[in-house]
Amino acid sequence: MTQMNMLQAINNALNTAMAANERVLCFGEDVGVFGGVFRATSNLQQKYGKDRCFNTPLVEQGIIGFANGLAAQGSVPVAEIQFADYIFPAFDQIVNESAKFRYRSGNLFNVGGLTIRAPYGGGIAGGLYHSQSPEAYFAHTPGLKVVVPRNPHQAKGLLLAAIHDQNPTLFFEPKRLYRASVGEVPDEDYRLPLGEAEVLKEGTDVTVLGWGAQMEVIEHAVEMAEKEGISCEVIDLRTILPWDVETVANSVFKTGRLVVTHEAPLTGGFAGEIAATIQERCFLYLESPIARVTGMDTPFPLVLEKEHLPNHLKVYEAIRSSVEF
Repeated sequence: MTQMNMLQAINNALNTAMAANERVLCFGEDVGVFGGVFRATSNLQQKYGKDRCFNTPLVEQGIIGFANGLAAQGSVPVAEIQFADYIFPAFDQIVNESAKFRYRSGNLFNVGGLTIRAPYGGGIAGGLYHSQSPEAYFAHTPGLKVVVPRNPHQAKGLLLAAIHDQNPTLFFEPKRLYRASVGEVPDEDYRLPLGEAEVLKEGTDVTVLGWGAQMEVIEHAVEMAEKEGISCEVIDLRTILPWDVETVANSVFKTGRLVVTHEAPLTGGFAGEIAATIQERCFLYLESPIARVTGMDTPFPLVLEKEHLPNHLKVYEAIRSSVEF
């Protein structure tokens, strides 16, 4: 075990995958000698050469189109989109090509070895073009997997699982945790299961659900709630698509209440999908309406970033309102 921050864990995962399989390639804007804008790919080009870790032009649609072609021919591409906000020029390639490649060919061809990494979310004063959380756009697309880690241990284990998974996977990395989240990480190759949520804390009064950087927010909110005698069950969803309906439903069967939080705006956010599904599954067990604590329905602001983000106080108030309903 080695103490790492999230950036180091991601770099370690890429190094592990590239060392084990010469077909693993890493590319994107400035990922070479520069090591990426956040340094997630530091030293990979020096170690594996320009044929396996290299810079691309500033054209996201081209990056993913190129990655699709590589994956279709048996390579294992790990493509970096420099910020998740920049992924939209590549939207067509991802949702119409990557996601549907296997289906439209009747399994004659696939791009299952494709992984797309992207720093995402707010908390770094990045303004409207460097702070968005676009996971819900892709959760609407059958054929993809969408993953968000919360700490270094998850970052390495889930990224290695994504690289080895036989489905194209988007790996969104909460950038405000890159250097802030530090923990013990195994040195060897290990993989955490995709599609399985993790119950971090068991409780009886209310289920509190989130992913990525919001898990730290939830932790602080739950500490406040438990000082008032509210027993919270905390779940990290980890994988947005496919998401672990059974784990969440079983928790709500027990607690009768659910609070979901994410940074993305309320309207069309993935919390709405969760709320609809759990309402269908657990309707007769619900003691209060399912609550969503999210970003606001506005472009992501710079000066008012703290007001925009769903912080621990907003989550705490939602927990209290749910229990006191």
